Amino acid sequence: MEKKSQIDLFGAVALTSFALLLAFNQVVIKVTNGGLQPVFFAGLRSAGAVLCIWLWLRWRGIPLRFEKGTRLAGFTMGGIFAFEFLCLFVALDLTAVSRASVIFYSMPVWLAIMAHFVIPDDRVTPIKALGLGLALAGVALAILSRDDGAGSFWGDLAAVGAAVGWALTALLAKASSLSRVRPEIQLMWQVGVSAPILLIAALFFGPFIRDLEPIHIAGLVFQIVVVVSAGFIFWLWLLSIYPASGVASFSFLSPVLAVGLGWLLLGEDIGPSLIAALVLVALGILLINRPLKSRKMFA
Repeated sequence: MEKKSQIDLFGAVALTSFALLLAFNQVVIKVTNGGLQPVFFAGLRSAGAVLCIWLWLRWRGIPLRFEKGTRLAGFTMGGIFAFEFLCLFVALDLTAVSRASVIFYSMPVWLAIMAHFVIPDDRVTPIKALGLGLALAGVALAILSRDDGAGSFWGDLAAVGAAVGWALTALLAKASSLSRVRPEIQLMWQVGVSAPILLIAALFFGPFIRDLEPIHIAGLVFQIVVVVSAGFIFWLWLLSIYPASGVASFSFLSPVLAVGLGWLLLGEDIGPSLIAALVLVALGILLINRPLKSRKMFA
């Protein structure tokens, strides 16, 4: 598909579906952490994804080439990817899915701030500034409030680190030399570099195996095949077609869906402060990605 200047109907449906996948993904990580140490789990996921992506490239006849001009950006992206998921998996081990999701999916806030300084046509306008303020207030409220009786301060901070890491990864995919390569190659950089980093880091986070059961193995397989190998390639492909801020704007759906799934599937309590934080973050992200008056949201 050719590059688009705005989100069309196909993009809206695709991004909404991906938001639902990511929301369910938080529940899967939380459950699988019960059988595997979080950082070891993240490392196994990246290592398994390397094999899946390689098989996909072979099947499609796509050559696995790492161009010289992209190697520095590739290693950088892989390192940031490792940091992002170390933080996310630890956050979901320490805090509730609903809390971690509200904070983690503030990613467009951090992306908007970074893009202002890096991407010439993606500046912070007064409306965006208002959105940034609301969303950051929501993140602060989520971190400081404890009326749901769940979570931990350090788990919440780890979720912030994961959100910043995700924003940096998206920025590199859009604004670095990696923007010239296929989404599969971008993802291979991410998982190929992050796998050894995470597996080595896992040595410092306790025993690798907890109370391992078949459901945890199923969660690991789901992560490798559906979320990382298929889901992330799909997201990077969408990012290569649509504007970064437009793609990021749909991530506001994921915390809403994740809070609902956390309540429905895990029985998590949702206090009024968390609901207020969710509303502030969602409103902020909508304002950050509000289309110009001269444009329509859908083509």
